[in-house]
Amino acid sequence: MLAKTSANVGLLDRSIRTLVGLGLIGFAVSGDRTGYEWLGWVGVIPLVTGLVGICPIYSLFGINTRGV
Repeated sequence: MLAKTSANVGLLDRSIRTLVGLGLIGFAVSGDRTGYEWLGWVGVIPLVTGLVGICPIYSLFGINTRGV
């Protein structure tokens, strides 16, 4: 059975993650062939954590930016 995970990413943190994720993905699909397109796909990670509101690394270290 999966453990219940509560949201641990605050609104400002979620907004920044979503914008950074979209920016990196936009870089990957822009067609600019610099050799670093793979780095753009790393943007999927902050995008997903920003949209879902749960960061596994925050959970691991007990960090919570969501507040009370």
